[in-house]
Amino acid sequence: MSKVSTSDFRNGLVLDLDGELYSITEFQHVKPGKGGAFVRTKLKGIVNEKNIDKTFRSGENVESVRVERREYQYLYNDGQLYFFMNNDTYEQIPVNPSQVNRKDYLVDGHTCTLYFNADEESVLYAEPMDQIEVTIENTDPGVRGDTAQGGSKPATLESGAVVQVPLFINEGEKVRVDTRTGEYLERAK
Repeated sequence: MSKVSTSDFRNGLVLDLDGELYSITEFQHVKPGKGGAFVRTKLKGIVNEKNIDKTFRSGENVESVRVERREYQYLYNDGQLYFFMNNDTYEQIPVNPSQVNRKDYLVDGHTCTLYFNADEESVLYAEPMDQIEVTIENTDPGVRGDTAQGGSKPATLESGAVVQVPLFINEGEKVRVDTRTGEYLERAK
């Protein structure tokens, strides 16, 4: 870990505050007419996903952490741990369930992003890609005359997640889903 000054703050910088890691989502340097300057920040927890507001005195030094993103392939869940594989070295990495975001959208063989603390080479958290192509496992059958404007119905994906899809989508079709919002985007091509 290294120390950074408030003048070096930028969006995406990861700070270590009291043993918790937070990413800067917004910051603003403020110079009031009376008193010392300060920096107002909005922080998002890397592991705990808490959103907090914190104010730092101008020139204050804070511990920063270097975070690296790496692409890994999701292999399986043995009931206790999730296993990911590096496609270059074939090294398998076990990850605790508490460190996996959006578990409902993990599909065996799909590419995921693992975030590492580069200084300690430890996994901070893992998450699926923002958009994935998955097969519809279970949904009510489409009926002739159902159109894109006609509404939606629940569909269970191969990953186990349930999303709302248009009425014309049938079982066995591949669709593209946004894992951040759980929304159906389009049929996969």
